[in-house]
Amino acid sequence: MTKKVNIGLVGYKFMGKAHSNAYRKMPMFFNTEAIPVLKAICGRTEKAVAEAARKFGWESYETSWEKLVKRKDIDLVDITTPNSTHKDIVLAAAAEGKDILCEKPLAMSLQEAEDMLRAVEEAGVKHMVCFNYRKVPAIALAKKFIDEEKLGRIYHFRAIYLQDWISDPDFPLVWRLRKELAGSGAHGDLNSHIIDLARYLVGEFDRVIGMQETFIKKRPRLKETEDLTTGLTAEAAKEMGEVTVDDTTLFLAKFKNGAVGSFEATRFAPGRRNYQRIEINGSKGSILFELEDMNKLWFYSCDDPDNAQGFRRIQVTEQVHPYINAWWPPGHIIGYEHTFVHVVYDFMRAIDEEKNPSPSFRDGVECQRVMDAVEKSIREGRWVKVKQ
Repeated sequence: MTKKVNIGLVGYKFMGKAHSNAYRKMPMFFNTEAIPVLKAICGRTEKAVAEAARKFGWESYETSWEKLVKRKDIDLVDITTPNSTHKDIVLAAAAEGKDILCEKPLAMSLQEAEDMLRAVEEAGVKHMVCFNYRKVPAIALAKKFIDEEKLGRIYHFRAIYLQDWISDPDFPLVWRLRKELAGSGAHGDLNSHIIDLARYLVGEFDRVIGMQETFIKKRPRLKETEDLTTGLTAEAAKEMGEVTVDDTTLFLAKFKNGAVGSFEATRFAPGRRNYQRIEINGSKGSILFELEDMNKLWFYSCDDPDNAQGFRRIQVTEQVHPYINAWWPPGHIIGYEHTFVHVVYDFMRAIDEEKNPSPSFRDGVECQRVMDAVEKSIREGRWVKVKQ
């Protein structure tokens, strides 16, 4: 029996477009009783949000998120706005009994994240953080291999997430470069993704030690005509302002199961548009994944005969692979936008099964716990325990 789930989306730019596309595409490819309905999209600038509603296929729009979360015809509130807004919207939506999907990082701090988790649990609503890279079929296959102990005991997790979109010192001071709006820079934006993948694939963190740097201390402010929530592109004014977040953060980690890890996130890697790479080494084999070649998983097994040793490239497009049987014939690849479709599918399936989807706000809290420990280690110049 079909159950309509009326969506209220807060935000209409980069992530707003990705989420809108996912809600539209999911019912076309996946079968769930819960079906998302694009009920209302929200943004502060009426002309722009009205155009987004028309273009993305939303039934209506709002210019106040406070009004949106109180609407009786909204079942699920989806939050894609700057990090500084997450907590207020989550608390209000939970108080109204709405299910919630929130972009990462969940919050500006561990305390905020814990407050948000407490609110959704007390309200009894479903909650999910959009760590969409868990939903890459190759990553889901890697998880399956690890759970089946094909890698044996895990020794190493190493990850990098490299971008270059602010390497130009004349790029303006968008919200992602302001601590009061973003909380942190490359650390929260990029490290949060690979921290979550490490927890998903390897396990919980025990302790960390980090370093970070802000290479460009001042940048041109935004033109007055630019929206404060402008993302990866913007026009600069002549006046200068202070960058208050990190440009790069690196850290080492020790996991509770004895594995060790290294993490690097930067926005100053010219030529690297969205380069995420993870490698996991264990007693029986290794796994390698690169986001810019996301339909492939590289797998090395120590059990292979001596005359056939080497990394094998698995094209993760067969019908037996996670999520793939809903898409195209073998060899017909999927892309970045499909990870958001998978997020929506998993949420709708959780509604069908009356359980909470994964990753939940609890995963958001644990990710924030690691990020905060890294920042503390940088301030104090020492290893810091990640306290559960």
